[in-house]
Amino acid sequence: MPDLGAIFLIDTPILEIFIRGTLSYLVLYGILRLTMNRSSGTVGMTDLLVLVLIADAAQNAMAADYKSWTDGMLLVATIVGWAYAMDALAYRFPRTIGRWVHPKPRPLVLHGRPIGENLRKELISEEELATQLRLQGIDDLSKVRWAAMEGNGQVSVIEEEAGAGGAGGSKGGGQRGGGGTPGAGG
Repeated sequence: MPDLGAIFLIDTPILEIFIRGTLSYLVLYGILRLTMNRSSGTVGMTDLLVLVLIADAAQNAMAADYKSWTDGMLLVATIVGWAYAMDALAYRFPRTIGRWVHPKPRPLVLHGRPIGENLRKELISEEELATQLRLQGIDDLSKVRWAAMEGNGQVSVIEEEAGAGGAGGSKGGGQRGGGGTPGAGG
């Protein structure tokens, strides 16, 4: 018969669980923010981090690395709490925390000309940029008024106007497709 006390009674002090979860989340978030930049594609970095940490915390609780299941679930709650708190703080303080959590678009192309410095910062070759444009139905760089790497890792594109009476269109799609605004810094 299973020892229900060992499963449900808290074995580790709650404050220790909270501090471990908080430190893990914040340190890993900082590392991913500095190193991954925006390369996670359509999955948000915080979403990816939460999934990895929850999987690890839940695995420890299930595999008895924690003495009690409750310890593992408290750690999961701490991680989810920080994910929610980061989004809430980014919403509440968009000019400070918001810029760290949800970076502004970084222009990659302006009026048909690639911005080499920003391509290097995003580690995107001109061939990869051309691929992203083709995925959005654009076969010629000169047709691009503005293209940018969005904060979520997607490339957004606004086409040059089609002529005197025509209107340019905004494109999104492909592995890194999305929306954007010309003139946003990066």
